[in-house]
Amino acid sequence: MLTRRQMMAASAAFVGAGAGIARAQADWPNKPVKVIVTYPPGGGADTTARILFQKLSEMWGKPFVIDNRGGAGGTIGAAVAAKADPDGYTVMHDATAYSVNPALYPKLSFDYGKDFEPVFLASLVPNLLVVTPSVEVKTVADIVELAKKTPGGLDFASSGNGTAQHLCLELLKFMAKAPINHVPYRGGALALNDVIAGQVKYFFSNGSASVGLVHGGQVRAIAHTGRGRLGTLPDLPAVQDTIAGFEAYEWNGVFVPAGTPPGIVKKLNAGLNEVLRQPDIVARFKSLNIDFKANTPEEFRAFVGAETEKWGKVVRDAGIKIG
Repeated sequence: MLTRRQMMAASAAFVGAGAGIARAQADWPNKPVKVIVTYPPGGGADTTARILFQKLSEMWGKPFVIDNRGGAGGTIGAAVAAKADPDGYTVMHDATAYSVNPALYPKLSFDYGKDFEPVFLASLVPNLLVVTPSVEVKTVADIVELAKKTPGGLDFASSGNGTAQHLCLELLKFMAKAPINHVPYRGGALALNDVIAGQVKYFFSNGSASVGLVHGGQVRAIAHTGRGRLGTLPDLPAVQDTIAGFEAYEWNGVFVPAGTPPGIVKKLNAGLNEVLRQPDIVARFKSLNIDFKANTPEEFRAFVGAETEKWGKVVRDAGIKIG
């Protein structure tokens, strides 16, 4: 049986431990934080991560170090992040594939839904439906009509099986009941090169990656996959103006390993929200067709759940397979 003195000592130790945890969360970060980007350098996710975390490093005076772990649709980097200590010193910056991969890869060594805590929705980027400039189509309706008239349907490029661009063409195929053939490439840059050359004439391209090519006349934009109008292309209509309910974004978001202290999750979310209020970041994101808004971890969790349900259905209905 514990004596009164022992009970008081144990209680003091418990209170002290709790105070120590609180201090650790309040002091975070007090050393470099690794940011695992689940894609190679130079892509949209990498660009967004470097913009955000460079600014956060400047604001907080602590380094956030980008660690690119690309490959296998983001699952290689996610597997590393899932096994990291949940102490706030490993952060994952992922993208739309986070909500697609559970349906594409049924035998992963980790569980997207259980092994990560959503922290912050960093960006929403609409895709642009671009075409080779020589094609005569002017609208989404023109493309759908041409696909239905063309024996065998139209060939659409994508940046790879299961990518956001692939899912966009599958969504168009399903919602418009248009015969569309998938021509996968090993990345969006290679697909864009062949659209410019006319090898494949139709492509849903990342809005940040292709806006410069549209302005330069190397490709022609027909529509975008978001809502309303884009600041960089104000005359470009949305696909949903023609096909009601059509909406698709490439998104980027920040996650931490499950079990990361709530105080750190809250502080990281607040810091990233503050980054997106900085005038230079606002201007940079707008120039890249990146939409963004303040959000909480709970709001981001709900967003991820809805995206996972939406794209999982598209993957299953289209019978998309990896390999």
